[in-house]
This record gives sequence, C-alpha cells and structure tokens, in this order.
Amino acid sequence: MPRYRLLIEYDGGPFVGWQRQTTGPSVQAAIEDAIFAFTGEEISIRGAGRTDTGVHALGQVAHCDLQKDWRDDTVRDALNAHLRPAPVAILAASRVAADFDARFSAEKRHYLYRIVNRRPPLAIERGRAWQVPVQLDADAMHEAAQCLVGNHDFTTFRAAECQAKSPVKTLDRISVRRELDMVVVETSARSFLHSQVRSFVGTLKLVGEGKWRPRDVANALAACDRRRCGPLAPPDGLYLAKVDYPDGIA
Repeated sequence: MPRYRLLIEYDGGPFVGWQRQTTGPSVQAAIEDAIFAFTGEEISIRGAGRTDTGVHALGQVAHCDLQKDWRDDTVRDALNAHLRPAPVAILAASRVAADFDARFSAEKRHYLYRIVNRRPPLAIERGRAWQVPVQLDADAMHEAAQCLVGNHDFTTFRAAECQAKSPVKTLDRISVRRELDMVVVETSARSFLHSQVRSFVGTLKLVGEGKWRPRDVANALAACDRRRCGPLAPPDGLYLAKVDYPDGIA
C-alpha cells in the first residue's frame, strides 16, 4: 500500500485546529474528506504538529496510505480540487518509504510568529498577525529570549491542558528581529509543549514594551510556575513554518 507525504499550507482562522474534533471543522477532517472524495477511501492521516484553533501553517506535513499507486501530481491536484473553497492547499504530494511517519520521523519543527507593530488597524494582515500598537524594542526581546535556549523545564510556558508527559524540552533556537513595522519571532526545536511559542511571545512582548527586563524572563523560566508567564499571545500570528526530516524531504 503506497504511502504519501503531503506538504500542506493553510489559514487556520476557520478551523478548530489541525486535529479532527466534534466541536467544529478541522484541517485534518478537510483533507480526509478530500481524500474520500478523490479515492472513496475512509482513512486517517497523521500530521507533524497539532496546531491549535486559529494557528496557520506554511509547511505542515502529513502522511497517508492509499490503496492505489497514484502519480504524485495527481494526488496533489485532486486533493486541491476537492478541498476548494477551504483555505487549505496541498503544496506537494510524494511517495515515501513505508516507515516514514510525519510525526515521529520529524527531527525538528520551526515556528514563526508575526507581530505587526503599528497603530493603524490591520486590513490585509487581519487574522494573520498580532497587532501591537505600542512600539516594541525587538533587540531587547531577542536578548531576553536567549535565556530560553537549551534544555529546560518549561512549566512556566506550558498550557494547563498540555498532554506532554514532561515539561522538559530542548529549545534549539529563538530569534526576534524587526522588519519595518513587523516584529518576527522564529523558534526551532524537536518538539514543543502546548501553547509554548505563544507563551514565549506574550512574555517577550512585555520586554519589548519595557515592562519587563531580560532577567525577568530568566526568573520566570526558573520559577517553573505558569502564573509567572506573561499573557498568552493570540493564535493569529503563529505559523508552523517547516518540519525537518533526516533525509531532508520536507
């Protein structure tokens, strides 16, 4: 039975998240319904990351097993045809080894968070970025963020409903930079806790506003106390940007 890797882009605004749920439409369900419309097969796909309600993706990865050996471009184009008008696009479909697993084969996940730092309201970026009208010091945010790099107990930045077995994770990289009126936060790790990146961003915003100093972030991390976290950043600005695999196929 051929296994296919799907590279997926989506606007998370209309969805309750990646994972199929009974509470509303999900990205997973939209793709599974498209697969059924294309092949007549009722299957479950596995994604590399379970993005939350309103979170977007530029490079989500999923895999599925189909009964027929379809051409890669046929799978891509047929699924896109059946996904319309949902804001979900299959950027690529490719045959992979039977032991490839979108979630468990992943070596690293990269998330991007976008803050529009201006007073005028959002028009084009509405729902796709977090608007912060107060001027932010991106350099101070970057300095403060570096204490988060490495292996730590991230209880402070972990949502109460997180199902991970341990709050200990290794953050490989986090950077903050300004691009005109956009402040961009980029993070990389093998895996993340529930709401970890949004918790980082909400906390670093306090530094950018001058309400916290960089050492306050280090103290919050060391406290291992969710009450020490800054406000949770909204999902609008968060994107699953890319997933790395050992053979570099994603």
